[in-house]
Amino acid sequence: MQEISGQTAGHTDGGVAQEAARRRTFAIISHPDAGKTTLTEKLLLYGGALGEAGAVKARSGRRDATSDWMELERRRGISVTSTALRFEHRDTIFNLLDTPGHRDFSEDTLRVLAAADCAVMLLDAARGVEEQTLKLFQVARARQIPLITFVNKYDRPGMEPLAMIDHVEQTLELSCTAMTWPVGAPGEFEGVLEADGEAFVRFTRTAHGATRAHSERLEAAEVSGDAAWTRAREELELLQADGREWDPELFAGGELTPVLFGSALWNFGIEHLLDVLLRFAPAARQRPTADGRQHPVDAPFSALVFKVQANMDPRHRDRIAFLRVCSGRFERGMRVTNARTGRSVAMSYAHELFGQERATLDDAYPGDIIGIVNATEVLVGDTLYADEPVNFAPIPALAPEHFVTAHNRDPTRHKQFHRALEQLDQEGVVQLFRRETDAPVPVLAAIGPLQFEVAVHRLESEFGVRVRLDPLDWRLARRISAQDAASARGSRWAQLLERRDGSHLVAFRTPYALQQFSEEFPAVALDEMTVR
Repeated sequence: MQEISGQTAGHTDGGVAQEAARRRTFAIISHPDAGKTTLTEKLLLYGGALGEAGAVKARSGRRDATSDWMELERRRGISVTSTALRFEHRDTIFNLLDTPGHRDFSEDTLRVLAAADCAVMLLDAARGVEEQTLKLFQVARARQIPLITFVNKYDRPGMEPLAMIDHVEQTLELSCTAMTWPVGAPGEFEGVLEADGEAFVRFTRTAHGATRAHSERLEAAEVSGDAAWTRAREELELLQADGREWDPELFAGGELTPVLFGSALWNFGIEHLLDVLLRFAPAARQRPTADGRQHPVDAPFSALVFKVQANMDPRHRDRIAFLRVCSGRFERGMRVTNARTGRSVAMSYAHELFGQERATLDDAYPGDIIGIVNATEVLVGDTLYADEPVNFAPIPALAPEHFVTAHNRDPTRHKQFHRALEQLDQEGVVQLFRRETDAPVPVLAAIGPLQFEVAVHRLESEFGVRVRLDPLDWRLARRISAQDAASARGSRWAQLLERRDGSHLVAFRTPYALQQFSEEFPAVALDEMTVR
């Protein structure tokens, strides 16, 4: 068991509401290659959780990124799993929910957003709002998750800052308030002007950005003749004169975003981002239940399972359920009830998580993320509660767009093959279906094809199972009720698929086939979300 430096389990001398007020639980959403993993590392560095930041592809003598623990992630230089990272800064406990950076894993990001109270929207200074960011923004808006915007890579050529503000507002229909303003043109970044327009914080690069950047705070009188500072101040005054003022209520409702500029690679602006998270990110708050009520944080213990991950530690081959504490105080050893099954769950093996590292956790409060080891009957979306029954709203899930059949290449490992597929299905790596025909071969479904690569890698490396995947020509799917499935069975336009939980999908080869099916069965309801 590794100890986690700079971590605490939370103060036990205060009430639940006071402890909840100390928590900031947030996720980072972005398009691939916007710098999300780098930003995650730098927040940990500036939050005091790391002595030296890692890198997505570590240089000689430097360690890998903390949040990328899977061997495939380190080899490919991408994030394909979500990770919980906890650190304490200025008497506030931050729970950073690192999300997959690749678009194929957007469903995992949806699950993480269900556990977050706030999100940092990371934009590339040259590209602005990209396709994946837009999709995740729409989910965040639907869930009324407040957003903090960080414009990254300002050390490279990109949009002028005023053009970036206009781009964000026009693309997302989201008002912007500048918290910092860049001094120097894109690619010639010197530092940032703070929102009051007076203080200029000048940055100096460090070797590979592995340690905190040296910063120098200069007052207006000290830089009044500097052309870059003068231009930045004029731009900021122009923006503020246009009525873009800070409004906490609009921010809380997801209608206004504070904007900061910087470079995660060179540690420019990271300290300001951490300060904005500290000041404006909401503390742990009441959560919506399945029946539309709001569940208060000071109610008896309850938690939402938003992720299940097996074999984070290959030495133990364990299975961890990630829980977001929603109310009350968690105590190690307590017994809770699973709202879905009605069965009791022992919380004896609870851990505080920091990437792949873990430490035994004795207590936790609303907003905290904890890992329960080997709770084998707990699934994603489950609500766990003590004393007072509650069932939280389900986690949304997207309908898959890619399908393959999975063939076991070693008949002697038949049981391991099916057990491994069920495990990956429970974790949400892929979705496991069977066709309502005589074909016994399992069907795997996913949002993107890279999920299949991860599945094959894990089947072989963790379960000792070798498979062959054959692509199917279905390109879109819709959820359908069991009653409608009976009506639609046998349609020439669609293939009916069933999951182990009894839910159904209809898969289509083309949009034309979907249209023809809808005309053939006009009373059948089709939903793009497999769960809402």
